[in-house]
Amino acid sequence: MNNKPGSSEQLPDALDSKGSEKFRSGFVTLFGRPNVGKSTLLNKMVGRKISITSNKAHTTRHQIRGVRTTKASQIIFVDTPGVGKPRTALNRRLNATASDASSGVDLVCFVVDGRSGYGRGDEFLAGNLEPKSTIVVVNKIDGLDHGRVAEQLLKVSSLNASAYFPVSAQTGKGLAALLEHLAERMPEGPHWYPEDQITDTPEPQWVAELVREQLLRVTRDEVPHSVATRVTEWEWPRIRVEILVERDSQKGIVIGKGGSVLKEVGIRARRQLPDEVYLDLFVTVDKNWQHDEESVERLGY
Repeated sequence: MNNKPGSSEQLPDALDSKGSEKFRSGFVTLFGRPNVGKSTLLNKMVGRKISITSNKAHTTRHQIRGVRTTKASQIIFVDTPGVGKPRTALNRRLNATASDASSGVDLVCFVVDGRSGYGRGDEFLAGNLEPKSTIVVVNKIDGLDHGRVAEQLLKVSSLNASAYFPVSAQTGKGLAALLEHLAERMPEGPHWYPEDQITDTPEPQWVAELVREQLLRVTRDEVPHSVATRVTEWEWPRIRVEILVERDSQKGIVIGKGGSVLKEVGIRARRQLPDEVYLDLFVTVDKNWQHDEESVERLGY
């Protein structure tokens, strides 16, 4: 899994220690509307790409756990699907997944888009959160002037959360202070994961999601919500990934003229996998799969 950061604020080394006498560990959920940057935030905080990203809503469909371990603490971050209107069986399942991940954790980072601002959707979700265990993260502040950032912080102050942090998941600005605060608020606890482990996502799920990420980017707005992916064969280094769409017309779009789109998706996905991997992609039509409870269940959502 490659993560190619651009210019960014330097985060503290994941193995730095502040001399804490007792080890601290706990769970932090990243919660918020679709497309507020939760997955980019997770990737930046653990130092590697473990959750796929795009500018499309509902890119994340699973709970993704990322682990950040230092000599003094271990924080297990849980990335969740963005909560939106439950129009389909898939939407309902994603909302339930996000809600489940927000209960039974030590802290919730409520992520708000600093560019589009705090709106009714954010306000609705915030009503289900416990202020004492909620930290508001105003994301995407890169490119915003101080006045605009202050305006957004003023709006979210009505939540009476325990802390507020303006950050840029893209550049890393503000993340060092956020991470330090989170580590200090973790309870005393054990190493839940080995020091060198940064996620518990199964490799087949990661590869399938990687293919879906590239499909979203290559096909853009043509079929994003109608695409699902899953690994059907795993005989290393050969991996076969099935791409499911809802209509024959979408199948044509995903394959592209002369297989051009499928080829481009494969090339982009392979760049983020070990050199020896042979990735075989094929497309199947499963009519209206996202509206069918059984199909949604079968696909692992």
